[in-house]
Amino acid sequence: MRHDRVQKAFFGLALAATAAGLGAAPAFAQSPYDGLWNVTIITKAGSCEPSTRSTLTVADGRISAPGSDVSGSIGREGLVRVSINGAYANGQLNGNAGWGKWNGASAGVPCSGRWEASRQ
Repeated sequence: MRHDRVQKAFFGLALAATAAGLGAAPAFAQSPYDGLWNVTIITKAGSCEPSTRSTLTVADGRISAPGSDVSGSIGREGLVRVSINGAYANGQLNGNAGWGKWNGASAGVPCSGRWEASRQ
């Protein structure tokens, strides 16, 4: 279930290092969206997990999560683009909140849905 790992890694949506690692405080952020983000992914189509949650870290505009194949970035205007274990998500951050869409597959069956994020 490759996509289930994707969901857990992203939100579990969930946009880096852990809080014990690089948790950059917003006051010292290198980009307007640096810090820890709580992400929820909601499946709207397909057989992926209905909903998962995770924490991601944004450091200098780059998204990562410990133990996962996450690659992505957030532009200065808040545009989010992320790839996680073969699934893709895009969307928008604005202030301390974010939202967008994702798509991937679980056991070869396409899945898609939406994600929501809030900064800690």
